[in-house]
Amino acid sequence: MGTFSVWHWLIVLVVVLVLFGGGGKIPKLMRDMGQGVNAFKKGLKEEDKDKAKAEATSEPKKVAESEPVETTAARVAEKEKDAAASS
Repeated sequence: MGTFSVWHWLIVLVVVLVLFGGGGKIPKLMRDMGQGVNAFKKGLKEEDKDKAKAEATSEPKKVAESEPVETTAARVAEKEKDAAASS
C-alpha cells in the first residue's frame, strides 16, 4: 500500500489537468463537436433537398430509341397485302 500503481498516477494526472489546465477547455471542445455534428447533419439535409429539387425540375429521361413494335393487327394487315399481291 505504500506505492502507487500506474493507474493511480494517471487518475491524479487527469484530475490535475482538468482542475488547472482544462476546466474550460473540455466544455468548449464538446460544444464545438456538437456544432460540427449539427452542421454536418444540416449539410446532408440541404444536399438531399437540392437533389430532390434538381430531379423535379430536370427533363424526363428519354428512352432509348428503337424500332417501332408491330402490333398483331399490323402483322395481319401486312400478311393480307402479301397474300393479295402474290395471287
